Amino acid sequence: MRAIVNTSEGAGIAVVDDPRPGRNEALVAVRAFSLNRGELALLEARTEQWRPGQDVAGVVVEAAADGSGPVAGSRVVALVEQSGWAELAAVPTDRLAVLPDEVGVEQAAALPLAGLTALRTLRLGGGDLLGRRVLVTGASGAVGGTQVQLAIAAGAEVTAVTATPHHQDLLRRGAAVVDDPATAGGLYTLVADWVGGASVAAALDKVAPHGTLVLGSGSAVKTPINIYDFFGHEGARIVGYLSYAHPEPPGPDLATLARLVAAGRLDPVLGLVTSWTRLHDAITALAQRRLTGKAVLTVG
Repeated sequence: MRAIVNTSEGAGIAVVDDPRPGRNEALVAVRAFSLNRGELALLEARTEQWRPGQDVAGVVVEAAADGSGPVAGSRVVALVEQSGWAELAAVPTDRLAVLPDEVGVEQAAALPLAGLTALRTLRLGGGDLLGRRVLVTGASGAVGGTQVQLAIAAGAEVTAVTATPHHQDLLRRGAAVVDDPATAGGLYTLVADWVGGASVAAALDKVAPHGTLVLGSGSAVKTPINIYDFFGHEGARIVGYLSYAHPEPPGPDLATLARLVAAGRLDPVLGLVTSWTRLHDAITALAQRRLTGKAVLTVG
């Protein structure tokens, strides 16, 4: 089969051996995959025949031998550890979900890492979000934009922070929009920061007493915070989220995300859809932050 292989000369399509699924793994013909910003750093670091790729969608061509998971012919979305940018992927059945007919593979490929991060960090707000106030920074990104939609679907009053021309789309979805967290009015039960740096201090200033600030940015810029910053925000907590450390398998939450897309309550924002033969163009666009939403590449 063909797969993306990363070398010191860069990533490109190469012929490799077909995967050999374990008993609890389905063999999936990948039809589309998406890029994540964290993968750009891994491409820089892992140059010795590494095979990247986490977010995939496609069709089961061989069901898991242990009888778990969907039958051959099922359309699925999955989050794999690596090697997903390929024609075939061996996927543990607890890391995939069957797609409703209403969900396209390009939409599905945009869901896994960004969607799971957005969904799971919303739950850190302490349960039911109906009527509660939620503030999301970096709302033009894949995670932030998805989280705004999920919070609105949960009945929250949402304020989105973005400095890009993404305003009209966010307003249409039902969010209030500001270009700086410092200008957001009032306090919020849950604040999710996907920017980092100075945004963290501004975000902390918007957390209600006993509320939660979720830190999800990989920014290298650090902002000092001390105990006096909690005056007026007594009992607030700061929670760091690292996707790889989540204790539950992704399959059930992927099924939830897919159902929301099928019901029209979640719209994966596709900033770019193109062939995987144009991988370098997609990587460049993502690295230069020229995309609103996800870059999805089709295989075949």
